[in-house]
Amino acid sequence: MAESEDGDIPPNATVYIRNLDENIKIPTLVDTLRPLFEEYGNVVDIIAKKSLKRKGQAFIVYDSADSAQEAIDELQGFDLLGQQMRLEFAKSRSDATVLREDGEEGLEKHKQQRLAEKERKQAAEAAAAAQLAKQKRAADSNLAERPAKSSKPSAATGVVPEEYLPPNKILLLRDVPESYGKDMLGIIFGRFPGFKEVRMVPTRVGIAFVEYEDETGAIAAKEALSGQKLGDQEVKITYQRAQA
Repeated sequence: MAESEDGDIPPNATVYIRNLDENIKIPTLVDTLRPLFEEYGNVVDIIAKKSLKRKGQAFIVYDSADSAQEAIDELQGFDLLGQQMRLEFAKSRSDATVLREDGEEGLEKHKQQRLAEKERKQAAEAAAAAQLAKQKRAADSNLAERPAKSSKPSAATGVVPEEYLPPNKILLLRDVPESYGKDMLGIIFGRFPGFKEVRMVPTRVGIAFVEYEDETGAIAAKEALSGQKLGDQEVKITYQRAQA
């Protein structure tokens, strides 16, 4: 078997295509790709999006890695509407492939892992931005007797905003209504996998912690409940900040 352009990506049932004409409308692109790739196997799905980040790209999902490999071998560099396609195996399995191979439970786990990775990336980007702001503030301090004031203290001091904290197994709840105690919160958050306990903070009204066995349950709960109201009050849900 020939390797993909990235030799570290193992063969799988999904082909990643890039260097497509960005001006083609998505329905037209899908209709153009389907008969071309159906020559090499059963096409389960074609994924193409119009967002700026995804323009000029598409994913072809087959029902076998052999079909994907054959398509890559045969269509590498194929001229499609005036541009040569660049093909390789996708870095991760598609939802359709995971569902077929691992079932509903495997698909749900796959989605949670993807969400966790997305949140880790956001946290890393926020941390980098905070560090850059801190360095800029230090540089400005060397040019003036008084450091310039910042409208965003958390970034200036290199502290990652709470909404960008990386996933972990403990959620921090703020603005919890007084009528929602430990038992009520346990019912709400206990329906997510790996639930362990709710801990109230007697000395701080409206604050509670919800702990799970691992971050998977915490991610699922945060994703499902963020932005929802308890009674008439919207509860803020973030991950607990790691202790220094």
